[in-house]
Amino acid sequence: MASDSLTTPSGTPVSAASAPGHAADAGPDPKRWLALAVIAIAQLMVVLDASIVNIALPDAGKDLGITAANIQWVVTAYTLAFGGLLLLGGRIADFIGRKRAFLIGLAGFALASALGGIAPNQELLFGARALQGAFAALLAPAALSLLAVTFTDPKERARAFGVFGAISGGGAAIGLILGGVLTEYASWRWTLGVNVPIAIITMIVAVPLVKESRATGDRRYDVPGVLLSTLGLVSLVYGFSKAAEEGVGWSDPVTLTLLAAAVVLLVSFVLYERRASHPLLPLRVVLDRNRGGSYLVFLLVGAGIFAIFLFLTFYFQQTLGYSPLKSGFAFLPFSGGIIVGAGVVSQLLPRIGPKPLMIVGLALAVAGMLWLTGIGEQSSYVTEVLPSLLAISLGLAAVFVPASSTALVGVEEHDAGIASAVLNTAQQVGGSLGLALLSTFYASAISGYAADNPGSSQGAAFVHGYHVAFIWGSVILALALVIAAVAISAKKDDLPTEGALAV
Repeated sequence: MASDSLTTPSGTPVSAASAPGHAADAGPDPKRWLALAVIAIAQLMVVLDASIVNIALPDAGKDLGITAANIQWVVTAYTLAFGGLLLLGGRIADFIGRKRAFLIGLAGFALASALGGIAPNQELLFGARALQGAFAALLAPAALSLLAVTFTDPKERARAFGVFGAISGGGAAIGLILGGVLTEYASWRWTLGVNVPIAIITMIVAVPLVKESRATGDRRYDVPGVLLSTLGLVSLVYGFSKAAEEGVGWSDPVTLTLLAAAVVLLVSFVLYERRASHPLLPLRVVLDRNRGGSYLVFLLVGAGIFAIFLFLTFYFQQTLGYSPLKSGFAFLPFSGGIIVGAGVVSQLLPRIGPKPLMIVGLALAVAGMLWLTGIGEQSSYVTEVLPSLLAISLGLAAVFVPASSTALVGVEEHDAGIASAVLNTAQQVGGSLGLALLSTFYASAISGYAADNPGSSQGAAFVHGYHVAFIWGSVILALALVIAAVAISAKKDDLPTEGALAV
């Protein structure tokens, strides 16, 4: 299926009927809503996997004898592979067919999850997590591209965007709940093993429901671009991860070397792509004002949102004494706010356009983040935490849905997969950056408070650290607000005309 219209490299719209490789009689797919359910389940599985294992880390480390210094590799191995291979995964999906890439990604994800679930040692667990990330890097952009070419009606597309926006925004919180349930009542191994039946069933159901689509024209791979971008992104994500480790920091030679290598490799990648005959990432994809601005918004939102999940998890367990399961359920209103908000925003988007929604949403998220700076050692969840969670979740719902559209508005059909991959890459890199920056600010605030207030309790120092992290999280979201206000110029009529895609 094709989207309503495509564009030439110069931006001139062409009808789907006349575009190469698109059927002239393309109409609404009668199975499109069932296909959306399948694609949404796959996306949820990828989003969940970034957080579902977190609560299980202590149990996994104890069971396999993983040291405190190495336990972070259960998470880092996944994010390194996922973030580093997303651009390649998007191009592979364009070239071999998005449905085929989707099915391969599901099968590989199930296999990697099974290996991790039965891992007898830390080496196999780390390897399985890296393999999960690699197949997720193929699965995620394929899913986004399939969504884009499945829904051709603007109103239906907006509703489909709402579903994906809800999943992308609320999936991490759902992962914390599910991880707590599985760890407490089954085993940490089921936080990985649960993916196997879900992936297999999704793959079987997808075969008759999801239609194939692939890029037309030149399908040659940009091998130098693949190497430069993959190595550059891996160095960048790994550098951020090392900086966040206890006892390492930003001034460590390993951190500096990794970040310097990332700069050299990524600058070389951009310079090479400018003159490559068949680039991995055509620069026209990111240099458009709306798309480039939206990618930056996603990067900053990804960085800022870590302040919620990471430090509120600490706050619930270290300060308020919640169990892992209770901590997971404490995030449930956040997921509910995202889901409800995304449904409302998807109805408003075709009527008022993306920019007003994004500005209001980011302002609400900033206000909610600042609200969290009022929490204390004995704060009430209902009166002091819950209102801020709802404000942030509703605000982010008003960002995810419209920004997903503007991030890929007017993109050529040939570049659908790679453009979707850039969106995912921005989120992954942003999350890694946020984890490193906010963890550093948090640790520095705790040590500084303890030094300035020698008679204070450890709990008071922790609370001060949370406050500092939330302040910086609000600053990051405020920067996203400024970029949205300045860079986003798409109107409501632009979205259906140019066939926007979405997460």
